[in-house]
Amino acid sequence: MTLASEKQQIRKNILAAREQLPHETRAAYNVVITARLLQLPEYRQATTVLGYMNFGSEYASDFWVRRVLADGKQLVLPKVNRHTNQLDLYRIDDLEIQLETGLWGIREPVVERCKRLNDINEVEFALLPGVAFSRDGARLGYGGGYYDKLLAQMTHRPALVCAAFGLQIVAQIPQEETDIKTAWIVTEAETIDCSATGNTQVPSSRPAPG
Repeated sequence: MTLASEKQQIRKNILAAREQLPHETRAAYNVVITARLLQLPEYRQATTVLGYMNFGSEYASDFWVRRVLADGKQLVLPKVNRHTNQLDLYRIDDLEIQLETGLWGIREPVVERCKRLNDINEVEFALLPGVAFSRDGARLGYGGGYYDKLLAQMTHRPALVCAAFGLQIVAQIPQEETDIKTAWIVTEAETIDCSATGNTQVPSSRPAPG
């Protein structure tokens, strides 16, 4: 099996499992994950924060994004530039006015209503989407490679964090040279430190719902 086909098989399996999570369970997990993200020291210390708008059955980042604004931080959201096939980042302070449904049904910045973030190195904390993750920080996205290309352009690496349901954690993810690992993975049950010094599990302060 090739590396690409192995990745695709993992995507297929995890997406199918994620879709089967009952709505009530997913909603409860979203609440716990959001609370755990907000407790991260890296988030609390950050001024400029990169987020994303969720779609489908993934973690509902919308809850967290609204808290970023409520906390008075500078929120930055991505938009796919169809000419360069890369992500452009925009400053957002009003989700209702500055966003609209775009590529793949994902809410994204309306260029005419936002200011572009010209220096991407201003980002201090980045919440990244993904399909599957391993405890060493390997992240499997949806296949576009957009975030790896974005992060590769940064001379200053922000704190990289992924939010996921526990079922999205797998034993191993095949990696390519261009794949960039995350520092933290936050699930409904634990916060995983993916640093090279050893993975540390920080248990939830309350029982996971469901």
